[in-house]
Amino acid sequence: MIYTYAIIDSETSATLNLQHFLSECGEFDCLAIAENSVEGLNAILKYKPSLVFINLNADAHSYFQMSIELLQYTHDLPVFIGISKTKKYAYEAIKNNFFDYWLLPYNEFDVRKSIMRLQKNMPQEDPAPTLCLKSYRDFQYINTNEILYLRADNNSTEFVMKDGTITHAFKTLKTFEPQMPKNFVRIHQSYIVNSNYISGISYGKASCTLKHKKEQLPFSKSYRENIDALKQLLTKNAISALN
Repeated sequence: MIYTYAIIDSETSATLNLQHFLSECGEFDCLAIAENSVEGLNAILKYKPSLVFINLNADAHSYFQMSIELLQYTHDLPVFIGISKTKKYAYEAIKNNFFDYWLLPYNEFDVRKSIMRLQKNMPQEDPAPTLCLKSYRDFQYINTNEILYLRADNNSTEFVMKDGTITHAFKTLKTFEPQMPKNFVRIHQSYIVNSNYISGISYGKASCTLKHKKEQLPFSKSYRENIDALKQLLTKNAISALN
């Protein structure tokens, strides 16, 4: 999952350096850069980042006041990480519930340690598995856990549900492919399947068998890598009883 962040720092080079380190860690998206506490407060309220990095050297007192003032406007406070040339503000940072405190010059190892600790203590929640299908002024919401597979139908897509119903959407299968959760796998030019409902894979018949009604879906050579990865995943989570 993606962690969003904002940086409050008047030094452009330091900001760019931090962005570089975070990009190396992956899963981080910069929403805003501010130069002082006023801009920082506005950015936090506007963009609601999950992380805020603050260079405390310029005006530490105003930044601590900003973190307190935020309580007047929102219950969803970001995680604060303070940055400074000295340990002078470390105690105040702890008092104000800062998650971490970096001494300049920090390095990639310092950043990575904090980020890994953050990911361990505060894992991002998966988004709600709901898909919104829009048609003109109509909106239909589908629980993706209830979808067996998606099937191409010319320039539209059919959502075949666990209860046997079929929902039509007037967009191509390719449009929906990147929007689906990770458990949905493209196995054919015409099919994307929910891997949670696969009960068997036959390389001889080039097909996947579904748990519901033992329905079989074809897979094609062009998606063989996806099938191989799917087989490995399903085998890893199964009790082996190979002959």
